[in-house]
Formats: sequence, C-alpha cells, structure tokens
Amino acid sequence: MFRTSDLKWTREPEKYNITEDSISIVTEPGTDLWQRTYYGFQHDNAPVLQMSTKEKYFSFVVKTEFDSKQLFDQCGVVMYLDSDNWLKASIEYENERFQRLGSVATNHGYSDWASTDIDAAVKSMWYRFSRRGSDYCVECSEDGVNFKQMRICHMCEGADEIHFGIYACSPEQSSFEAKFSHMEMTECKWLEHK
Repeated sequence: MFRTSDLKWTREPEKYNITEDSISIVTEPGTDLWQRTYYGFQHDNAPVLQMSTKEKYFSFVVKTEFDSKQLFDQCGVVMYLDSDNWLKASIEYENERFQRLGSVATNHGYSDWASTDIDAAVKSMWYRFSRRGSDYCVECSEDGVNFKQMRICHMCEGADEIHFGIYACSPEQSSFEAKFSHMEMTECKWLEHK
C-alpha cells in the first residue's frame, strides 16, 4: 500500500503541498539531477520525495501534471539511492514545439540519457516504475491504462533496500508547479520474461 505519510524528503523545497491524494511541488531555479557524462558537470540538488522498501517485486504508478515552460523543466518518477546512484523518468521541456520524454540511469557517478521527442502541448503523463530484484523497468502512459516501455536497466547498487517516489526541478532560471496524483504501489506489472 502506498501512503503519502510514508514519504520523506531529500532536499525539501520551499513551496509544496501534500494531501492524502495528491502532492504539488513548486520548483526552484537552478535545481537538477545529473552526473558527469558528456556535459562534465555534477548537479545534485533537486528535491526528491520518496518512500523506502525492501520489497523485491512491485510496481509504482503516478500521474504527473505540469505547466513547464523553460528549457529542461522536468518532473516525474525517481529512485534516488545516493548522489551517484539513481534512476529518473520525466518530460523535459525543450521549446514551444517539442519536449523530451526520457529517462536517466546513473550508476557509480555517471548518467546516461535516453529520450524521444514529443509534442510540447503534452502537459500530463503517467509513469509506472517496476522492480525485479536489482533490475528495473520504467513505462509511460497518456491515459493511465496503456503503458509503453521507456527503459529496462540494471542498477549496480539497487539490490537491497531502495528509495523511490517523485521529483521536480528547474535547471535553468525558472519555476513551475508540478502535480502528482493517483499514486499506487501494486504487485509487479513487469512480467517475468519467458
């Protein structure tokens, strides 16, 4: 069972609201999660709200709604273990025509970024984060029913207790409100490969 009362902050933002059914976060300028690869810089100051579990097989679903409007504004699902080991999936604003639906896996201090371009008019997305031991699957959906695979990955430090939940940030000099709802923890929807 998923309860918002079980969530704990890593870097609490100045403005947010948490109810039993939803969470809103107002991002602060210059906040981000990224480690080293390609760009060279290290950013580790985005607010993250998570719960902990030792459960090896489960899925977590969340709906995001956002009014992002500045380059790299983003909000989504996250598994943040420490500054060098984490996984996130979100939509990053690019411009008035398109934005990037993508995911980042960071292992031992190096991030990657897999993405695809989607219409800038999209202002809501569902995510499903699934765990099978130390392997993970992230999916997205526009209606909360039909999910499409975004990424399957192995997390080097993701075999034992993990922390997972939501995040929102604005790497540039901007701010927007991110809303999270329909949060649910279920049996693992990522079926075993046969």
